Amino acid sequence: MPTIKDVAQYTGLSIATISKYLNGGNVLESSRALIAEAIDKLGYKVNYAARSLKTNRTMMVGVLLPSLNVPFFSYICEMMETRLKAEGYSLVLCSYYEDPKEEIEKLRFLTMQNVDGIVLVPQFIVADDIMQIPEIAERKTPLVLLDRTIPDFDGDRILADNTSATYNAVEQFIIQGHKRIGFIIGPPEISTAYERKIGYERVLIDYSIPMDPELIRVGDYSIASGYRAMNELLDLPNPPTAVMGTNYEMTMGAVMVTFERKLRIPDDISFIGYDEVQRTMINLPITTVLQPMADLARNTADLLLKRMAGDYGAYPQVQRLKTELVLKPSIGKHTPVGSAYE
Repeated sequence: MPTIKDVAQYTGLSIATISKYLNGGNVLESSRALIAEAIDKLGYKVNYAARSLKTNRTMMVGVLLPSLNVPFFSYICEMMETRLKAEGYSLVLCSYYEDPKEEIEKLRFLTMQNVDGIVLVPQFIVADDIMQIPEIAERKTPLVLLDRTIPDFDGDRILADNTSATYNAVEQFIIQGHKRIGFIIGPPEISTAYERKIGYERVLIDYSIPMDPELIRVGDYSIASGYRAMNELLDLPNPPTAVMGTNYEMTMGAVMVTFERKLRIPDDISFIGYDEVQRTMINLPITTVLQPMADLARNTADLLLKRMAGDYGAYPQVQRLKTELVLKPSIGKHTPVGSAYE
């Protein structure tokens, strides 16, 4: 059976260059063509099991997501893969389908597959569950939480600044005279939803606007839940004059309702959305909170690479990355007509 040494002899290239090519690293195009020719002619096959036993590394990174169907996570995974591939790593994507039992089981599964590192987007799991996995507790398998955090978790986290994001967005409504502001959030047990709600509540307090629980509607980050929440808000006896959706799918669902009810944005209702990851699906100039997807992906990959190399300096790291509020003409000026809120 041909070995990597045979490929090196055929091409005249170093084993290091060939290994880099096999692991997806950057190699000169001329070398890539030569190596590919040698592999084809010699019938060389990579023995991943043997390589893992010899190096104690699989060159694989596990990524555990709540769902594989969320555009936000798909974009981040794609960008992470590009960064990790340059260093010879491949991604193993898993979903726990928003199931609490699956979340811990899939995390254990990845450690049993001897992946070199794990990126986790958590939902139900608690810190104690994670620390009961020896490979993670003993730092044999580095773990970085992405986008969401866990109470009392003493580990690396790469997050967006959700609280400031919603504070700054809702403040734009207030500046234009709005006080009845609808807010569509995700499940409260998810840290991103909780933090965004804190931002909404904080800006109302700072501007002395009374809190009305009816104006806060909880969805599950799906289009259908955004659709339902927007209908509920507009059916209130005293409906909001402005609404904010706090993820892309719920924003889509809410905007669909405005189309169906023939409401004009911003003439009839003002609106702010989240995560403009597929602009072609909303052909409207909507003010949007943009999360730093590229930075989230790059910083997560870079930190994991650092941990996988054995560097645990400045541990744990908690990075909160700034969002961007892109202002578009979807926020109209509200003229008070006289109510308990005006």
